[in-house]
Amino acid sequence: MPTPILTTVIYEQILILASPATATEIQIAAPRISKRISSVAEFDFSLPVILVGDSPTLFDPTVQEAIRKHQARILFVLSNTHSDLPAESGGVPIFGFLSRPLHAHVLGKMLQAAQENMSLRAKQYHLELDLARAFVEINELNNIGAALSAQHDTSKLLEMILQKSREITHSDAGALYLVEEDEKTQSRVLRFTLTQNDSVNVPFNAFTIPIDKQRISSYVALTGTSLHIKDAYDLPSNVEYGFSKDFDIQIGYHTKSILAVPMKNHKEEVIGVLQLLNYKPDRNVKVTPENAEQVLRPYPERAQHLACSLASQAAMALENNRMVHDIRMLFEGFVQSAVTAIEARDPTTAGHSFRVKKLTVAFAQAVDRVDDGFYANVKFSSDQLREIGYASLLHDLGKVGVREHVLVKANKLYPSQLELLNQRFFYVRKAIQEDNTRQRLEYVLDKGRETYLANLHYFDSELVERIREIDEFLLFILECNRPSVLPAGNFKRLQDIATYHYKTWDGSEAPLISPDETRLLSIPKGSLDDAERKEIESHVIHTFNFLSQMPWTKELRFVPEIARAHHEKLDGSGYPFKLPASEIPIQSRMMSISDIFDALSASDRPYKRALSAEDSLNIIQSEVKRNLLDGELYRIFLASEIWKLNLPPR
Repeated sequence: MPTPILTTVIYEQILILASPATATEIQIAAPRISKRISSVAEFDFSLPVILVGDSPTLFDPTVQEAIRKHQARILFVLSNTHSDLPAESGGVPIFGFLSRPLHAHVLGKMLQAAQENMSLRAKQYHLELDLARAFVEINELNNIGAALSAQHDTSKLLEMILQKSREITHSDAGALYLVEEDEKTQSRVLRFTLTQNDSVNVPFNAFTIPIDKQRISSYVALTGTSLHIKDAYDLPSNVEYGFSKDFDIQIGYHTKSILAVPMKNHKEEVIGVLQLLNYKPDRNVKVTPENAEQVLRPYPERAQHLACSLASQAAMALENNRMVHDIRMLFEGFVQSAVTAIEARDPTTAGHSFRVKKLTVAFAQAVDRVDDGFYANVKFSSDQLREIGYASLLHDLGKVGVREHVLVKANKLYPSQLELLNQRFFYVRKAIQEDNTRQRLEYVLDKGRETYLANLHYFDSELVERIREIDEFLLFILECNRPSVLPAGNFKRLQDIATYHYKTWDGSEAPLISPDETRLLSIPKGSLDDAERKEIESHVIHTFNFLSQMPWTKELRFVPEIARAHHEKLDGSGYPFKLPASEIPIQSRMMSISDIFDALSASDRPYKRALSAEDSLNIIQSEVKRNLLDGELYRIFLASEIWKLNLPPR
């Protein structure tokens, strides 16, 4: 909209600062100019002014500053005798020159032009100030928005929202309320979440209030509209909300102006209320009940717009944080459910992955704290700790690719194989008894009853001896079937038993234990043969392949690499990749120690009994001495007593 041009001269804004003769001449030419001063000190330049005259004091620095701010203009009356300007005029802008004799028409036009120029330039000056201020505020809003978006810690985000809102609006205090659902009533309530105050220390106690029209914050949450209150102690009689002075009295404060703004998400749902208190032009002043009326003002329109804009940004940042948190919780829930389902295939190892995660994350935090030794400079961020947690929790994910009967194999023979072997021995016993009975019958028929009775002990002892031999074979086989270390002499006895044959129902002969049973029972340690052990070890490859297919975020991209190396050894003898020490990440080295400790000390498994913590640590120590595990990390594991985390509560 164009600025209107002045059509009349405002004589109240014109001052004469001249010699007596010149002053008289000016007043003759313009009789309505009545104000004559002898010094610039006599006038307040807070109002626009036109100075007319020939006095050197027209060029006072005070006048020069007023001209710069477009609060003054000079019309200089030239001398009839010389055209030189006073020496003091150097560098001072002069709007116009008047030559003698002064003409009323010319003087009037010059005065009007000076006032119009000053009015236009003053408006331009203030527009430029407003533009510069707006630029600073927009830039500040952008910076705040970027800072809010970058903050993923919800508590710190809420602190930042309130702090930045107070700074940009010159608020002495403020509070933040968040909308949540009451678990008992299933209704929406407003939680008093945060408060800040530059003038007094405010005790903070979180509480909830119903979303209704009784309080300022709940009114804004309910209606979704902003409230600007000029004086909280003097509310209009027709408003539905109220304000209590009690808390002010309790903490020695005075609340005057209030600006309460709803925080809305992208669905226009109110998720919180930003309540700012006490606009103060001077940010540094401390508000007291005594000076509140002097230092506090209502919120200007610009501050209200800024607060609304910032509340909108804050709501989006908070909603994004919540969405990230919800997605993270959803993913963690999925991971935990997947791990639980996988471990359910082998109930004896249930909880192992969760315990390894607990140990390894605590282990990493302990490494992060050390300030001496080889790992003094190793530090883990919160994202890296989360990465370690996921890798530890999912390190056995690949076991889903291992056949279940191999995964849960407790002894050298599978249950079905052992059942078949037991049935075979039962058949052999019956066959021995049948053969013994047949021999008795033939002997009676051939030798007669009296002779048979005389030799009865022979038949009885033979039966007992043959049954005893078979039973000893079975007991020995059952002992060999256990996953403990097999003594060297047992291999030969197994071979001897394997040569024992029995007659089947059709009269043919068959070995008492088959070649495959002999091979499995001859496993020197554990319950797995080479093929089964490789299948179990392949779970690491399956884990790596599964995890590599997941779209990990940048912060978690090393989860597959950490998980794949947890069975590697520093001397390159580990599996499945036989990585050298230089390629085994520190995260994997920590997980290896945690994994071994839990596997040794966890509750009894079918193939072994749980070891004490001391024995478990001794075994790990022996692997450190053989250069299989990291000795410096093991020292930290011991010194920080990480291993105690898995001990049952006393």
